[in-house]
Amino acid sequence: MKPIILIVEDEPAIADTIVYALETEGFATLCLAMGAPVLPLLAEQSIALIILDIGLPDISGIELCKQIREHYSTPIVFLTARTDEIDRVVGLKIGADDYVVKPFSPRELTARVTAIL
Repeated sequence: MKPIILIVEDEPAIADTIVYALETEGFATLCLAMGAPVLPLLAEQSIALIILDIGLPDISGIELCKQIREHYSTPIVFLTARTDEIDRVVGLKIGADDYVVKPFSPRELTARVTAIL
């Protein structure tokens, strides 16, 4: 069975690019444009890794990462336009496994996902 990667990204063009890159490398993907459904989904489905945008419309990705870490050890890769060192440090300190800045290379993101898994 293919590992399922959950993509939490509110920008459809970016989500589509990630889906294409991951599925080309043999991963299965699920996409959500909001953070609220993430915890219920994790309770129901086995997710191998989460790609999480920090700037979601309903909840900060930082806050969502904290909530996920209270219950799950699923690897998390932040994907964000925030480039400051402090944002990267905070993201990693609260439990992210990696931090990728937009604009990003889909091939590099896929390589990072593969390395984590």
